[in-house]
Amino acid sequence: MKKKVFLRCLIGAPIGFSISFIITLVISIIINRGEYYPVVPQLTVFCGNELNAVILQTVCSLIYGAAFGGASAVWEMESWSLLKQTIVHCLVISVSAFPIAYFMYWMPHSFWGIAGYIAIFFFIYFFIWLGQYFAMKNKIRAFNDKVKSDSVNSR
Repeated sequence: MKKKVFLRCLIGAPIGFSISFIITLVISIIINRGEYYPVVPQLTVFCGNELNAVILQTVCSLIYGAAFGGASAVWEMESWSLLKQTIVHCLVISVSAFPIAYFMYWMPHSFWGIAGYIAIFFFIYFFIWLGQYFAMKNKIRAFNDKVKSDSVNSR
């Protein structure tokens, strides 16, 4: 299992970086001033210059992606209930995502900024989980239907 988690982290890291880059590109396009905005201005101030801020955000995006990738191994713990898998997965990603989001200034540093981030995080998590749940349920139903039809046809 440790090897699987490690390999998932290695796969997740570049995905986290890629998503982070795409987000900054989309934000730059939305701002539409003909400039690229790789980081939020507060992070540049915190790091002393834009290059240091970009380096820090890149490292954090790699960690973010690795955490999400590694946490995905939880879904293969067949001896765990779906509830336990969900709680452990959600805890792992939220505990790794929140500090990164906070220190990268991806949320306002205020009570309402933090509360808003947490609410949005769990809202998105819930709907992604729900979508995955129903997709898996449909796959299982289709598999069971195929097994039933194969057993009827083989008689």
